[in-house]
Amino acid sequence: MTAGGTAYLGRTGVLLSRLTLGAMNFGVGAPSGTEDATRIIGAALDAGITAIDTADVYTQGASEELVGSAIAGRRDEVFLATKFHGQIGPDPRNAGNSRRWITSAVEGSLRRLGTDHIDLYQAHRPDPNTDILETLTALDALVRQGKILYYGTSVFPPEELAAAQHLAREHNLIAPVTEQVPYSALIRQVERGTLPVAHTYGLGVLTFGPLAAGWLGGAYRRGAEQPVTSRPGKIPGRFDLDAPGNTRKLDAADALATLAEANGLSLVQLALGFALAHPDVTSVIVGPRTLEHLGAYLDAADTVLTTEILDAIDAITAPGTAYVERDNGIINPALTPARLRRPRLNQPAPASTTTPTSTTTPASTAAKLTTTGATA
Repeated sequence: MTAGGTAYLGRTGVLLSRLTLGAMNFGVGAPSGTEDATRIIGAALDAGITAIDTADVYTQGASEELVGSAIAGRRDEVFLATKFHGQIGPDPRNAGNSRRWITSAVEGSLRRLGTDHIDLYQAHRPDPNTDILETLTALDALVRQGKILYYGTSVFPPEELAAAQHLAREHNLIAPVTEQVPYSALIRQVERGTLPVAHTYGLGVLTFGPLAAGWLGGAYRRGAEQPVTSRPGKIPGRFDLDAPGNTRKLDAADALATLAEANGLSLVQLALGFALAHPDVTSVIVGPRTLEHLGAYLDAADTVLTTEILDAIDAITAPGTAYVERDNGIINPALTPARLRRPRLNQPAPASTTTPTSTTTPASTAAKLTTTGATA
């Protein structure tokens, strides 16, 4: 078993394994308990995986603690990445991308990970309440203090990635060097904007979800019962087979499984081979719950798909496609009703019970009709 070779992380000069071990499933209350997670981490490092990705919000810090304990004595072998942004504890102030929270959050992560520095510190999601320059200056300071070596982002829209690069240059700040995104043969929206922007600015790209939250695990097939899993409750909307987007996604998952079978591949091999094939992807984050799962990922890590197979995948799921908006890791605020609807300055008055005698619509009546959407 191997970890699929190595690749440089953008323009940093850092060489990473093509697979990164994701630690979201580790910790108290997570699918992998302490003993299982420790064995998985040890086996991953022994197999040549050199990067581990976690976050402070994963099991409220327990994942970081477990990772820190498991790599004790092997810290120099690991490119250690973690993230901030999600709320820690009951206090809503302990969240976001502000200087105040970043300064506090990094100390908590360093303590839980048992290390004096973090190799890659990532903003887990955009923060609409914080100016991006505030976030950049806070992270620049942490690099200069030696608490982090590099910093990056996760699931940021392309325009914010570009803005961050320009702001960093304008203000003589150290710029972000990575972006982390969901990417699979079923979730390809990042091909439209994020990956081209990453290419333009030389960002390293870490992708997660090569199995599309289990849709490419082999159980989602036409005519088969939906697998019993906790995921529908955690991320509603992504697994409702009555939803049109998920119906199309199920058709695509079934077609991809058939394609894998026709070419003598497991669906995991097809899925991982696809994610690794993109030239702008540095490393694919995998989140095994068991040693068996880890072994399947490692066995698939050297899969190289032919041009014909890649073309066949494109015919099933066109480049740039996303069947469900939530599959992209975040609901784009620009697509929410709050951003798509004009503010209602005045509530419409009750409809008149009398028939207007004039053939000319009064301005006040026109305003009411426009407000209620009764006219084009």
